[in-house]
Amino acid sequence: MKNRGAFMQGLDKMIVKEIEMPSAGHGQVVVKMEYVGICGSDVHYFHSGRCGGFVVGDEEFMLGHECAGTVVEVGEGCKDLKVGDRVALEPGITCGECEFCKSGRYNLCPDVQFLATPPVQGCYEDYIAYPENMCFKLPDNVSTKEGALVEPLSVGLHAANQGEVGLGDTVIILGGGCIGLVTMMACKAHGASTIIVADLVDARLDKAMELGATYTINSGKTDVFEEVKRLTGGKGADKVFETAGSPVTIAQTPFFVKRGGTIVLVGLAAQEEITYNFAQIMDKEATIKSVFRYRNVYPQAIAAISSGTIPVAKIATHEFDLDHIQEAFEEAINNKTDLVKAIIRIN
Repeated sequence: MKNRGAFMQGLDKMIVKEIEMPSAGHGQVVVKMEYVGICGSDVHYFHSGRCGGFVVGDEEFMLGHECAGTVVEVGEGCKDLKVGDRVALEPGITCGECEFCKSGRYNLCPDVQFLATPPVQGCYEDYIAYPENMCFKLPDNVSTKEGALVEPLSVGLHAANQGEVGLGDTVIILGGGCIGLVTMMACKAHGASTIIVADLVDARLDKAMELGATYTINSGKTDVFEEVKRLTGGKGADKVFETAGSPVTIAQTPFFVKRGGTIVLVGLAAQEEITYNFAQIMDKEATIKSVFRYRNVYPQAIAAISSGTIPVAKIATHEFDLDHIQEAFEEAINNKTDLVKAIIRIN
């Protein structure tokens, strides 16, 4: 067996080379990677060298954190997994000792080692050694391709949980990319009755309708403020989710939320100040919440896929093998027409 890995070598350049084969340490398993998604954060690192406050250094850097595969080796101390089990990997390894880990909010652990977040290397590779307790077994009817999409779906489920979406809610989602779509599906699974998705790209809006949106708005062609007013009877939405991380859409959120409603900021904004109308928030007694990754939702996400409640596989519109990862990233950067989600198949 040989192990290959794909690495950034400066901006906009990816190389594939042979790397050391991992072995399972105590409490670890070795997983043969089968699918790894391309996240928006991966694209930012590849094209710009940074995502939010995280910056790639000068050394070769491996991206990728949305992953699933099959266990091929089990280390000492492992109790739950065996060779042949198919698993989805939760990409954050936390300390387990801080106040956030001990209170169950481990996504806020200041010492988390998160795959493909500098300086921690990612998982665009054939094999990875990983803690057994962060590998979640997939049911027989859930593919490893779907398993790789558990990670972005977990963001959407955490967002819906943060927003306390409930039966009959009217929801607006600003941004129809991957995270917008999984947030939309999570809100639908939580019982939202009316879901409005706004974006600039028609392909994303078409996909949103396919996956259960009630209405879509192309905010580059339509007055989004007037359309939201019309669709909500002038009341606004119970819950507003910003998933694009854009200063423009973040600034729109207080105008779309209903009196007493909730805004959830999901998209990762750039490190800059944003003009925001707090008078709208105070007049409406609205609540603002934010999302940083997710916590305690992988089993929920896997169960939702297995039951057919959330058809997550439908968000993957483009697939490439590891040898064509350069073309995959170029497509993710340049194809704004019909690419919604690209995924890498590890042969």
